[in-house]
Amino acid sequence: MAKLKLGAIADDKPVKMSIELPAAVHRDLIAYAEVLGRETGQPVGEPAKLVAPMIERFMATDRAFAKARRIRQF
Repeated sequence: MAKLKLGAIADDKPVKMSIELPAAVHRDLIAYAEVLGRETGQPVGEPAKLVAPMIERFMATDRAFAKARRIRQF
């Protein structure tokens, strides 16, 4: 099986946000949670727990964002 981009989900104190997702994205999130649970051997439980690690991974690998962040010193 191909290695997924996310690993096990860390149990960390979250900041509450409310967002709306298109139904297709929500279905994909549920499917991703199922695959990740099988791959890691740890059920994800709530697929919403994947959103933060996905965003974090996205920002960490976005070169333009990293460059802008270095320039602006955030």
